Amino acid sequence: AAEEAAAELSRVRSGVSSHEPTPGGWVEDLGPGGLQVRCILGFNSGPPMTPSAYNNNVQVFQTEDTVVLLAEMNHEARVVPLTDEDYAPDAVRMWTGDSRGRWDGDTLVIETRNFLRETNFMQGTTSRDLVLVERLTRVDDDTLRYDVTVNDPRVWTAPWTFSVPMRRNPQPLYEYACHEGNYGLTNILAGAVTDGR
Repeated sequence: AAEEAAAELSRVRSGVSSHEPTPGGWVEDLGPGGLQVRCILGFNSGPPMTPSAYNNNVQVFQTEDTVVLLAEMNHEARVVPLTDEDYAPDAVRMWTGDSRGRWDGDTLVIETRNFLRETNFMQGTTSRDLVLVERLTRVDDDTLRYDVTVNDPRVWTAPWTFSVPMRRNPQPLYEYACHEGNYGLTNILAGAVTDGR
């Protein structure tokens, strides 16, 4: 299955350099980074919430029946119901998948499925069978342990897990301005028009 996914990605990108869009493929043909270029999702907003060089902050809000994970990058808010509510039908696919949460003792467990193929995670090298299980556990007053199990039997031979410590940040989380005052997207589109002439 992993070989199939890699072969398909290689076939689609054959003759296309890594910075060029995939013909007829990714979001509005802006290439594998299209979700970030269009400010639809931040590259680390999740799920899973993978750390990068900057803007890794996450603010957690909790009510009796909901948890919200607000990522700094692109100000993405994931609303996770803590109910026995069914997942959306299989035909309903979302950028950040469909999440449900529950408490297992002191650990918040979030299971997410129904991702679009162009999901932010691994730049779309996943299948429609992708299921992520995230676990957030407080290990001390200033640290959450964030464990993620990735299960996609069409791509990987077995589920695999990674863990990231998340440290408390006493500073406020400011709004992230993706393209406000930035000519990047305008120049990308202008370049594409010029290239197509």
